[in-house]
Amino acid sequence: MKDLEEILAIALDVGREASNILRSYYHETIEDFNLKVQYKDNEPVTVADVAVSQYILESLQTALGNEDFTYISEETYQLQSAQMCAPSWVWIIDPLDGTRDFIEKTGDYAIHIALVKETRPVLAVVAVPEAEKLYYATKGGGTFVETSAGCVPLQVSSDKKIEDLTLVVSRSHRNERLNYLLQHLPCQNQKSIGSVGCKIAAIVEQQADVYISLSGKSAPKDWDIAAPELILTEAGGQFTHFDGTPLQYNTGDINQWGGLLASNGQHHQLLCSEAQKALSEFTSA
Repeated sequence: MKDLEEILAIALDVGREASNILRSYYHETIEDFNLKVQYKDNEPVTVADVAVSQYILESLQTALGNEDFTYISEETYQLQSAQMCAPSWVWIIDPLDGTRDFIEKTGDYAIHIALVKETRPVLAVVAVPEAEKLYYATKGGGTFVETSAGCVPLQVSSDKKIEDLTLVVSRSHRNERLNYLLQHLPCQNQKSIGSVGCKIAAIVEQQADVYISLSGKSAPKDWDIAAPELILTEAGGQFTHFDGTPLQYNTGDINQWGGLLASNGQHHQLLCSEAQKALSEFTSA
């Protein structure tokens, strides 16, 4: 098998071209443009999701083969899930994270490409096409952002009082429990951003500090979280369950149930405790 740096170079090339494909749909520059929006489990799916999923899968499989790796993409998971048997190396892909924002043209959409070994990510690429930025990380190798000006390392913010932290929140996917939790945290500054990848990008760019995900009837999936998590943690942040336990992927259940908290790491444990306390109060109210 190729070494991690060789694999990263391949994933970066794929991320760059996938960004170009999504931008062509977003800016309606392709021939016979029609997003053909459909709904799957109450979530929108467009021809752009499918086209980019196909491109990423075919490109990775052509470069790396199927002998060492299994591939899971949001748009093909149902076809592949029956064959899953928890292999050691798995590519977990979201070809278009933030489809609603893509359709509504907020610009807050991203591409997630993560390589997971056993249950933890070791390589991640998060592309934010409208910002023309490519975030990438390898386990133990730090986080970087690639722009037209070159590549630079990224580090999360530090030395902030807890009340001065900024929460990055969703425009959608809000409910009464989450709203109550957010209202009872010691930090009340908020910034609305769509895609999880864009939210984590805001944290590693020091434009925000905290993100909370709280499952209800449904939960975020492995492909929503795996790549952004490594981008954050390699930049010095933390991304855990409310009880502090690490996230796990490739477990046979693609859902990330419960409360998840991503932060710059500075007040992570206290924020997790406050989130658990608020949830307990909401439940007993």
